[in-house]
Amino acid sequence: MELSQILTHLGEKREDYFQAIAPPIIQTSNFAFKDLAHMRASFGDEFGHHLYSRGNNPTVKILREKLAALEGTEDSLVFSSGAAAIAASITSLVKQGDHIICVDKPYSWTKYLLTEIMPRFGVEVSFIDGTNLANFQAALQQHTRLVYLESPNSLTFELQDLKAIAAFCQQNGLISLVDNSHCSPLFQQPHELGIDLILHSATKYLCGHSDLVMGVVCGSKSLIEKIFYDSYMCYGAVPTAQSAGLALRGLRTFELRVRKSDASALILAKRLEASPKVERVLHPLLPSFPQYELAKQQMQGSGGLFSCYLKTDSRAEVEGFVHRIQRFLLAVSWGGYESLMVPSIGFYDVPGKADSPLPFQLIRFYVGLEDVEWLWEDLEQALEVLS
Repeated sequence: MELSQILTHLGEKREDYFQAIAPPIIQTSNFAFKDLAHMRASFGDEFGHHLYSRGNNPTVKILREKLAALEGTEDSLVFSSGAAAIAASITSLVKQGDHIICVDKPYSWTKYLLTEIMPRFGVEVSFIDGTNLANFQAALQQHTRLVYLESPNSLTFELQDLKAIAAFCQQNGLISLVDNSHCSPLFQQPHELGIDLILHSATKYLCGHSDLVMGVVCGSKSLIEKIFYDSYMCYGAVPTAQSAGLALRGLRTFELRVRKSDASALILAKRLEASPKVERVLHPLLPSFPQYELAKQQMQGSGGLFSCYLKTDSRAEVEGFVHRIQRFLLAVSWGGYESLMVPSIGFYDVPGKADSPLPFQLIRFYVGLEDVEWLWEDLEQALEVLS
């Protein structure tokens, strides 16, 4: 099915709701049964029936169908945050005594889950450099159950060879999961490469308007149903119908937004790379990126994120650069209209916390939908503070 059909037509049965063009928001907590037979059928198969909106809601169901189609999987589940999707997926698929292999430098709350929570329940975790397949082979144990990937990651953009790692997992009976938030389904299709479960912070590109927090996991019907009856129903971290309606609205412009952001980010990354005041730029589709050839193989684009190292040894100059920027908002996350920046130095001198392990010269940019020349003017004038 064409991408435009998925975004605007798939799952939208307009004859069921007065031929309304926009999908309806079914704002209800529960559903009445026509008779006892229908009630019994619903209790026997809550995955496939509307019983209570903690399980199934018609608006959420439309969204699930679209998201699964975008990733090329049989089904998906939608959560109230990306962190909830990650936690529910992992905890549904491991038990006491199991072992997880995870790439270095995952999203902070993924790392917290794996280092602080899972060990409480007897689950072991090994963190490895995921850029080398041999490290996965070396970390494999008899009780390994899951391999958790994040390709690219969201600050320094290390990739994993998804096809090779998927084959490794299949050979060893492991379940593979990847956070695909960076590329989105537009630019990377992990399922086609053999990955079992694909996770997203849908807050980013899928929703795309900086007004919604949401997560998603896509995969086979059997794995999605297992997560549904385990952590999804138990934890209750589900989206409202209103949130699903906002996400459906966001998907209408998904391709247009992400392609625009991707093109502008590459322009700015190339210009910063040419600046004598920038030490290095990290963007997977720049020829200077260490894994450029792999990026070209498994990514069709990169989205709006890139990072750079300013050429200075002065923390004061880095702070001066950050404070001089006017058109990139100082904020976390990405995927909306607004361009954003996250400087590593913002994680220094935080009360009660250790400094970031990343150099203070590192700044991550998200390029939104503003005019790219307008954004470049801002970067140029801010670079003037560097000696």
